[in-house]
Amino acid sequence: MLRHLGAKRTPNHNLKLATLLGLTAGFVNAEGFLGFSVLTTNVTGHAALLAERIAFMDWRTATVIALWMFLFLAGAFFTSIALSFTGENQRFSYFIPVIIEILILLISGLYGHKYNGTLASKEFFAGSLLFAMGLQNALVSMVSGSVVRTTHLTGTFTDLGIDLAQILHGDKARRPDLKSRIKLRLYIIFFFMTGAVFGAYLFHRFGFPSFYAPVLILLFALVYDLLRIKAKRYYRTGVNAVKRTIGHTE
Repeated sequence: MLRHLGAKRTPNHNLKLATLLGLTAGFVNAEGFLGFSVLTTNVTGHAALLAERIAFMDWRTATVIALWMFLFLAGAFFTSIALSFTGENQRFSYFIPVIIEILILLISGLYGHKYNGTLASKEFFAGSLLFAMGLQNALVSMVSGSVVRTTHLTGTFTDLGIDLAQILHGDKARRPDLKSRIKLRLYIIFFFMTGAVFGAYLFHRFGFPSFYAPVLILLFALVYDLLRIKAKRYYRTGVNAVKRTIGHTE
């Protein structure tokens, strides 16, 4: 799911990626907004807020909003650097960004109750979540070859509209590929919205410990990939052993 890159990826890998990390982003989107009154999975809305604060010459708030936008960028930059240093074709190149995202979400779950509504407190918690979502967005984009993006829906709805129009009036030979892409867009939208609904419900029910839910999803994604790697390794070892045995008997 995360470890397959380039030509090794299949539509099924991307659907799994959209399912788990779309859920994660939906959870963080709802819980971040309810907990800290800030949209923490994208920067589009922050651009309007930044412009408004600059227009009213509220430089303190404008600086904080600009910092949030920069932190999302920094998260994406860090993921790209991490993948570059570990090597995109290495199996565990995605491990570092995911672990950092898990740690950030754990901080929100453990210490979010200390949020007091001040600008400094909001700056820390919201900024850390924006950094985490920058990490995830870049990771998903790089792993999938820019096919999957899970932290916001603007581009997904746009692509879905284009694909729907093309499947109605486009070349019939492209329909299988278009259907696959439409299915992927619908998965991203559905699971993002599902994560947001459950995130809102859990936050109203349990408060900041609800951030543990996306942590569990990310841990499952890591364990799933690790177990798949070990299973394939044991399978290949067994196959090679059988081949050697057959070769000796012949």
